[in-house]
Amino acid sequence: MITARAAATFDPVARSVATARAFVRDTLQGWGYTDVVDDAVVLTSELVTNAVIHAGTAADVLCLRTEDGVRVEIADHYPEREIPLQTTGLDLGSLDSENGRGLLLCAALASRWGVEYSPTRKHVWFQLDLPDRPVGVRSAGPLLPVGLLPVTDERVRVAVVQIDSEAAVAAWNDDAAYLFGYAADQVIGKQFADFTAWPQTPGTSTGIADALRLSRWEGSYGIRGADGRTIPVYGSHLRVRDPQGEPSTVCLLVRDYERAVLQTPARTPVSDTAESRKTDPFEIFIGSPAPDDLDGLLQRTVERARDMLDADAAFLLLATDDETELEVRATTGLPSARQRFARVPVEAGTGRYGSARMPAVHEDLDAVPGAVPLLGNTGMRSVVTVPLKVEGRLTGSLGVAAEGAGRYSNEEALRLQFAADRIALAVESARLGELERLRRGSLSFLVEASDLLAGTLDRDQTLALMAQMTVPTLATWCAVYTIADPASDPELSYVLHEDEERIDGLKSLLTRISPPEPVRTPGARVWAAPSQAAHEAALRTSMRSIGIGDPGGLGSTTRTTLATAAAVGGETVVLPLVARNRVIGMLTLGKPSDDHFRQEILELAEDLSRRAALALDNARLYSERTAISQSLQRSLLPPGLPAVPNVEVDVIYRAAGEGNEVGGDFYDVFPIRDGAYGFAIGDVCGTGPEAAAVTGLARHALRLLAREGFGGPAVLERLNAAILDEGARSRFLTLLYGELWPQEDGSALLKVVCAGHPLPLRLRQDGSVEPAADPQPLLGVMEDLELYEQTFTLEPGDVLLCVTDGVTERREGTRMLGDDGLADVLAHCTGLTAGAVAARILRAVERFAAEPPSDDMAILTMRVPEPH
Repeated sequence: MITARAAATFDPVARSVATARAFVRDTLQGWGYTDVVDDAVVLTSELVTNAVIHAGTAADVLCLRTEDGVRVEIADHYPEREIPLQTTGLDLGSLDSENGRGLLLCAALASRWGVEYSPTRKHVWFQLDLPDRPVGVRSAGPLLPVGLLPVTDERVRVAVVQIDSEAAVAAWNDDAAYLFGYAADQVIGKQFADFTAWPQTPGTSTGIADALRLSRWEGSYGIRGADGRTIPVYGSHLRVRDPQGEPSTVCLLVRDYERAVLQTPARTPVSDTAESRKTDPFEIFIGSPAPDDLDGLLQRTVERARDMLDADAAFLLLATDDETELEVRATTGLPSARQRFARVPVEAGTGRYGSARMPAVHEDLDAVPGAVPLLGNTGMRSVVTVPLKVEGRLTGSLGVAAEGAGRYSNEEALRLQFAADRIALAVESARLGELERLRRGSLSFLVEASDLLAGTLDRDQTLALMAQMTVPTLATWCAVYTIADPASDPELSYVLHEDEERIDGLKSLLTRISPPEPVRTPGARVWAAPSQAAHEAALRTSMRSIGIGDPGGLGSTTRTTLATAAAVGGETVVLPLVARNRVIGMLTLGKPSDDHFRQEILELAEDLSRRAALALDNARLYSERTAISQSLQRSLLPPGLPAVPNVEVDVIYRAAGEGNEVGGDFYDVFPIRDGAYGFAIGDVCGTGPEAAAVTGLARHALRLLAREGFGGPAVLERLNAAILDEGARSRFLTLLYGELWPQEDGSALLKVVCAGHPLPLRLRQDGSVEPAADPQPLLGVMEDLELYEQTFTLEPGDVLLCVTDGVTERREGTRMLGDDGLADVLAHCTGLTAGAVAARILRAVERFAAEPPSDDMAILTMRVPEPH
């Protein structure tokens, strides 16, 4: 049977949770159900949180009193919930999950509970039964010394006032007349509310009229006396029925300092047994069991601390290893996105957290601004903070706060310190476990980063890898600045955001502000310029959008500007890129609006920046040396082929080795004097730079000696002497050198010397192939050489093919292309131009084996075209 009810509705805002707890606590205490108040408040807090925070609707709270307990119903107004189908079981969710925790607590604390759905509402209800009490005993207290007993006047006066169903005074005894100065005939028939000074419960409509309708109510308020003064009283109200069956309320009133006469004693603390831990709301909330992860444990701790002291907000900070700073790790009732991972000094510096090592109570933060930096501009006025310590070492700080002043005293500080002492070891253990996991993950991350950075020597690819490794693992966005030399300004080289649509806006913003100052000091430093520039741009855009300021520029850029401001609005840090004792750039990491970096992330970013700086500098050095090498190699090749009258000339050249443009093979075609042209194709022993050096010597010596008028044998003999003069650096050289004279009849006269080189092949119009020279000794081995030249004529349609041994020695297993194979390919080239012949020879060489060629190759073709 329901004997009393109380109802209230709470708006969908965070502070409604604390107001709902106060409503349920006041109601149940008024009914005399103090035995179940704590459990009811814990359950109400969770279920109202689900309604106003997660569902985002108002919450209706209904308290129903029965003869043996209390039933509390919480309903939300979520409009689109589907009614669940009946199932064989009920999934309450994970203990560590944010959703479903209220149902888990119902299952743990309530005598009975349930969930009722309708298309527009959800009701969660729980029943708490009163514990059995021994017959004849309501409560008892211990024996106390006389000096500790409450002090009263000579005679304790108990005013007895009876209020009828219309809230008017129906009876007024002599003690009431004595205490308040009114005779009975002055007050009977008048509204009792006219004589009361009633403290309203913030956020609810509970007043004197509501309290008089409750079955039982107990608490403090004031009575306005006949002399105009307000007399503080402590009252105990009991709802009864008069002889006519009408409801009536009997009020027993004493002076407030004599409240012990009427006040219901608090439950006597019991020993620290398993049963006491079961009924301790803090232990119930943290246990059963505690979350495995640190963030879950910390969040549950602050929520429980908030509930314990009926606070509007709570927060928990963890100390750094050196105990010089505290880092915000969990909050409730505060703008957590702005505060999470923010740091404040413990004992020194601006914004210090001066009360971290000892319990502290601040009755009004407006009187001591900055005492708790975390609560600045949050509307909180009273706060109590206590340290978390393990073996005497500061590991953190736990605090609760309220919007009203003077809410907390030393008694609340002791309660909170007791809770903090019981949770400190679990928090420290979870923190150490998290640090160990982070260190393992960091080591794995750095190993992978080192492998990736070592796998490339391309500067642009290194920049891209740097950014891709930091986003989104370490930061939301990243920008890399590079410095070409100490005299150069930093240049924005790469920008990356986890949302690709934000990259262009971010890049545009960063190009409009000055780059960060290059500083060699290791570690991350905060850079405020991007956030300030983004906020200013967003403000200008917003003002223009509402018609304030310059209207120009509105359009598609408005949304981009506002999105960029949100993306860059958080903390931005800069880490120097230092390599070989020089700052070569800066790595910039950023977070979105109001976010902060964890110290562990900054330390990991610092390690990454050192590796990335060395990789970037290596890429720079490699690029510079590659450019120098390519420039020198290109100087060893002919600038181009001259136009020879009535003779087609074409060359294909392939150097072995990655990045090489010139190797041991070389060629040249150049004018000697009017009507005469020299040509050469050679092969220096070996490949790479050493062979290329001899290549340069040979090519330039040939041109010089030929233009001095020396004939073929004399040119090669002098080149042989020059090679031998190189001493230990000398290498032997095979060379085919010739001189070409185009003739008026359309033919071409050639004189050639073949010094140890593969013989040139002559292709006639009929498809026959024959060597065009005899073999002679190679160069660079013997001092005295006796060489001779051979003369022949290329008729119209004839082709002369000159190759290096990279062509003839092309292998596939035990097979080799050889001179005969090359002759067979050439025999099928009749009628082709010089360029087509060279291309067919190259294609045949490449197709001869599956593996790419491992030796340098040069193919020189000359063809006398047929007359038209």
